[in-house]
This record gives sequence, C-alpha cells and structure tokens, in this order.
Amino acid sequence: MWRLLEPVHAVTYFAPEARAACEDAGLRGFWRGYFACRAAPLGPVGPAPVTAAFFSFAPGMTARALPGVWQLASPETALEVRARGAGAALRRLLAGHEAAAEEAVALLRPVTGGLDVAGRVLAAANSALPLPAGPLDELWHHATLLREHRGDGHVAALVAADLDGCEALVLRSGIDIPRGELQPHRGWTDDQWTAAHSRLTARGLLDAAGAATDAGRAAHRSLETATDLAAARPWSALPPAALDRLFALLSAPAHACAGALRFPNPIGVPAP
Repeated sequence: MWRLLEPVHAVTYFAPEARAACEDAGLRGFWRGYFACRAAPLGPVGPAPVTAAFFSFAPGMTARALPGVWQLASPETALEVRARGAGAALRRLLAGHEAAAEEAVALLRPVTGGLDVAGRVLAAANSALPLPAGPLDELWHHATLLREHRGDGHVAALVAADLDGCEALVLRSGIDIPRGELQPHRGWTDDQWTAAHSRLTARGLLDAAGAATDAGRAAHRSLETATDLAAARPWSALPPAALDRLFALLSAPAHACAGALRFPNPIGVPAP
C-alpha cells in the first residue's frame, strides 16, 4: 500500500503545479516550500521539533529553513498552498481516473477514520486537519495521513535500532539508493557522512567500501518488518476483499502519479 499511496502524496514535492503554488506564495526554492508545507500541520514551529519528526535531515539544513519560512508564509497559508498545488497536480495526472479515486476514497475513510496516532507526531498533526471536499483532494489527504503515520512508525523503528538520521541514510546507500540521492538532499556534510560510515563499520553493518554487509542487510530487513508491523493496524478496518479492491483501484493512479517523480529519488519510491 505504501508503494501505491506514496506517489499520490509525493506530487506535492515534485509536480510542477505544486512547485508553482509555493513560488506564487513567496516560498521560492524547493526547500522553503518543502519544509513549510510538510511542517505546516505542526504550526509555527522552530527547527528542533521538525528535525526530530523528519529524522533524516541534518539539523543545520532544517535550521536554514525554519523558522524563517513563517515570515514568508504562515502555516495556515502553507496548508492552503500545499492543498492547492497537490489538487492541481492530481487533476492533471489523474484525468480519467476520477471514478477509481472516488471509490478508493470511500474505502480509505474507515482506514484513516479511527487512526491511532499515539506517539506519531506528524500523523496526529495531519489527522487534525479538516477533510477536504472532492475525491482527488480527499485521496491526497488520506495518502498523506497514512504515509506520515507509517513514517512516524519507521522513525520509531530506527530509534529502537540505535540509528541516527545520518546513519540511516548511510546504511541505505550501502544497499540500493545512491549516496548522491541522499546526502545532498538531507544536508549532511562529508565529515558527518564519513563519521556515520565509521560508526556503522564498527558495528559490522557496512564494509570499508560502504556496501552493506550481511548483518547490515539483515538489519535493514528487520527495520522494514518493524515499520510494516507498526503500519498494519489501520488496515484491519477493511476485510481482505476490500483490501484487494483498493489495491486494484490505486494501481493506475499510483502509476500516473509516478510520472511526476524521478527515479531513483531520495524518498525511496521504487520505479513502477
């Protein structure tokens, strides 16, 4: 489900309509728009809680955006901007898929309606937002809520595995995502990256060349399993036949939204 919902959510970062909406609001430059729109449900926060919630960004990178972006656009404005940009992108990308989106939304409502957000900061903040009108806008809302819910659980799994934000990226780069897709997009310096590599090597998770060892790959599989387990509870609201139907309904929209992404990408969405 994450593979199907993440491309729908991610149009807010990669689609030209979303980028243009940020620019029009004065949020010029990709990262101002990113931090403002993703952090907006939390209110006018500073860099510390956002660094904690987003997890993989270097503190210095977060501090370059926050709290300064709130002088350009308030959180309320950023919420309007991200909704407008995502909605415009989906109306283009999902033209012809409106009926599937409407049926999918009906199936997603019981999944997100009683979502347990204890310990899940980003999911909780997004769950407090009003449900938008229109099937495409509502589809984006559900996709965003479920991906942040899953992401909060993933952060918990990483913390429990004693990995920090940089180490999580260095380990992943030793498996399948190139370093160039991770380090520059999360703001870690070469020295920080090298230090994280040294710590992971000492733990036997990476070899000297930066490739994951068998132990490192096993650790990654364990992290993904823990993440999936933490994300599974909401889906118990649907019987298996409804889950199968939802999977079928989301497949074409997910492929269409993937057209707005590039592969590989720093959020780990696999190519369709």
